[in-house]
Amino acid sequence: MLLTSFPAGPLQANCYLVARDRGAGCAVVDPGMDSLDGVRRAAAEHDLTPQAVLVTHGHFDHMWNAQDVASEFGCPVWIHPADRHLLSDPMAAISGESAAMLRQQLGMHDLPEFAEPADVRDATDGATFDVDGVTFTVDHVPGHTPGTVFYRIDWPDDEAVSQVMFSGDFLFAGSIGRTDLTGGSHPAMIESLRDRILPLADDVVVLPGHGGQTSVGRERVTNPFLVQIVEGDA
Repeated sequence: MLLTSFPAGPLQANCYLVARDRGAGCAVVDPGMDSLDGVRRAAAEHDLTPQAVLVTHGHFDHMWNAQDVASEFGCPVWIHPADRHLLSDPMAAISGESAAMLRQQLGMHDLPEFAEPADVRDATDGATFDVDGVTFTVDHVPGHTPGTVFYRIDWPDDEAVSQVMFSGDFLFAGSIGRTDLTGGSHPAMIESLRDRILPLADDVVVLPGHGGQTSVGRERVTNPFLVQIVEGDA
């Protein structure tokens, strides 16, 4: 397996490229703001051809360049139906005041034109799909946004790792995604953590949308939100 990543944009969101090997088709996970050139460089460096764009949720720092990557490489975009409208209107996920602040921070008077990519596919709960020999499983985990998902793949290259998951802004090392933005729900987040993270094996590697990697086992015993759920259930 081949996995590479880079942080992009003012919020340093992680963009990942994953493939079965050099010279293969790859999936691009969360091509956010200012990520297109990074995708091009990573694909060229490893002789990869993007064949799918996977969006964990519809916030701009994770999907800003989704349309551009999909258009340039002629590939579909996977996103949960509840967040699909954000592909063409990403500012709908934040307040008008926050959008104005964003424009000011980015030095933009007007935001670029967004449009839904030509080929959009539903990343619904339990869905599986293949990208040139790599099989992805979708887990719907509302809380950060109504359509937040994470994607899991089996990891045969290391006996100490059973799977790798791309968690977006759902789960971080030592924290979880915020739930105070438009469409966020703390009760839904807690339910998603209980039902979708705690049952996973400890050796599942977590690759979040921001910051460094972690594992389900580590988060189970150190993440205060998961610890509170475990102690409360006990």
